Amino acid sequence: MLKEFKDFIAKGNVMDMAVGIIIGAAFTAIVSSLVADLLNPIIGLFIGGIDFTNSFYVIGGGEYASLDAAREAGASVLAYGAFLMAIINFLIIAFVVFMLVRSVNKIKAAAEKEEAAAEEAPAGPSELDILIEIRDSLKK
Repeated sequence: MLKEFKDFIAKGNVMDMAVGIIIGAAFTAIVSSLVADLLNPIIGLFIGGIDFTNSFYVIGGGEYASLDAAREAGASVLAYGAFLMAIINFLIIAFVVFMLVRSVNKIKAAAEKEEAAAEEAPAGPSELDILIEIRDSLKK
């Protein structure tokens, strides 16, 4: 059973998946920073200087200076700014993954096209063909 497990782990697909998950986690941190540190201030500028990540609505009333203050007070809040940020993160990550998959598919298609062209190309005469041609030439 241990040998089967080693064989399973050693397969290329499992290792590729593990590398993809690790890179995906690192990429998610980069995109989160992009959205929080670069895009949210720009979006906030267009919607009147509102801090987009700190946008929330308190359910049941009450006034709080920030989302953190409302959460510390135990108030029920709808943190729609954080939710919108998560949607933006998802859309950016999905777009980049789409572009990567699209690029990989184009590379694979080009490689398959080259392989198909190589298979279709005539291989040239075989040794038997050459010997038959020599024999026929000698008969003349």
